[in-house]
Amino acid sequence: MNMSIISVSLNDELLEEITKLQRELGFSGRSEAIRAGARMLIADYKEKERLEGSLNFVLLVVHTQSMEDTVTGIKHEFEEIISTQIHNHLRKDKCLEVFILEGDAARVKELVRSLQTSGKMDFIKLIVA
Repeated sequence: MNMSIISVSLNDELLEEITKLQRELGFSGRSEAIRAGARMLIADYKEKERLEGSLNFVLLVVHTQSMEDTVTGIKHEFEEIISTQIHNHLRKDKCLEVFILEGDAARVKELVRSLQTSGKMDFIKLIVA
């Protein structure tokens, strides 16, 4: 297998977390930990892309409080699939959004992509109910 070398910019906090995972999970180096994360992201993406039809979902989103307007703007574009939303303030200026979604899988995927591509979310997890 050919390997390519790429340059990746990470903030200190993320680099520290990857280093910690590398040590705790026994990866040979940070590159291997990052490759494992990339494989998980790809597998999750492929699983979600195969979804179709009307389904129920739970969507978890963590963001900084300053990004609340961004989330609200995106949320309003997808009101027809949002059954319930719970907003909770967490520690250190963080917010947790829990969305109960019901509707077309393609529309749900659009919502998730909108949040992901905003570049302003700390964590996004879509769970098929």
